Amino acid sequence: MSRTTLTATATLLASTAMAGVETRTVTFQNEGVTLSGTLYLPEGHDGTPLPTVLVTGAWTTVEEQMPRTYAAEMVGRGFAAFTFDFRGWGKSGDLENQVRFKEDPAAKTSDVRAAFDVLATLPEVDATRIHGLGICASAGYMVDAVAGNPLVRSVGLVAPWLQNAEIVEAVYGGAEGVAGLVDLSRSAEAAGGQIIPAAGPEGAEGVLMPIGGYYYEADRGAIPAYDNQWNNAGWEGWLTYHPADNPARLDKPLAVVHSESAAIPDGVRTFLAGYLGAATSEWLDDVTQFDFYDRPDAVTQAADTMADHFRAQ
Repeated sequence: MSRTTLTATATLLASTAMAGVETRTVTFQNEGVTLSGTLYLPEGHDGTPLPTVLVTGAWTTVEEQMPRTYAAEMVGRGFAAFTFDFRGWGKSGDLENQVRFKEDPAAKTSDVRAAFDVLATLPEVDATRIHGLGICASAGYMVDAVAGNPLVRSVGLVAPWLQNAEIVEAVYGGAEGVAGLVDLSRSAEAAGGQIIPAAGPEGAEGVLMPIGGYYYEADRGAIPAYDNQWNNAGWEGWLTYHPADNPARLDKPLAVVHSESAAIPDGVRTFLAGYLGAATSEWLDDVTQFDFYDRPDAVTQAADTMADHFRAQ
């Protein structure tokens, strides 16, 4: 599929998915900060409580990107859905000391828990049938937030980025590369933050993701709402976060959709091998990480699997 065709079909997917969906803004508090979220409902919904899916996205993202895409897909399959901006991103308030754009696994996990708490209070939500759907980096945060959480029935992960120390070194330049990024993180933290662009064209310098594609294309992820910022102070927390090593903590039914062509499949296999339950696991052919965010056939297949999993719980 060419880039032009992919962009056109992604735009069509977004517009089609939102047809028949109505939304309302929901704000909530966590650790003294106001977060902004969106509740997605079928158009003309009569207020009857619905099974609901909380959707979270990839690192650096805002709720209008792939979270909105999957939220609309869930509504089309009979669920309500909820998305939100993490503290320090998008429309939500800052992290401590007015810090923004810092990838902070502990803070983001705390925000996911707070979002589940507020969901259970909404009249349109069936509080006995709340599920979590984590995409890419937030898969680990979602697992952490639902483990032991009595508000949540089950969890689904799409294109999950589940890393451990071995994978971190493989991705980020070996032990020396990781140590250098940790040093950069500590220097940025001491300076009160160091902000660089998150996305840029292939080969760009001074950019977190100099690879073009989803985050860089205006008809895909480079939407006006996207912050497109990265705080180098976030490196240490991110690199020392190893969700692939802790699958046994998850006490909820699990479904995973991934591909050998997507990011770090070894991390997914490691996680599944240590998960104590019987997971639904679907591996799609020739689907890249970015494809899972907006390629129509990949999104449809992933959303179908997730909806079937949530209905079964």
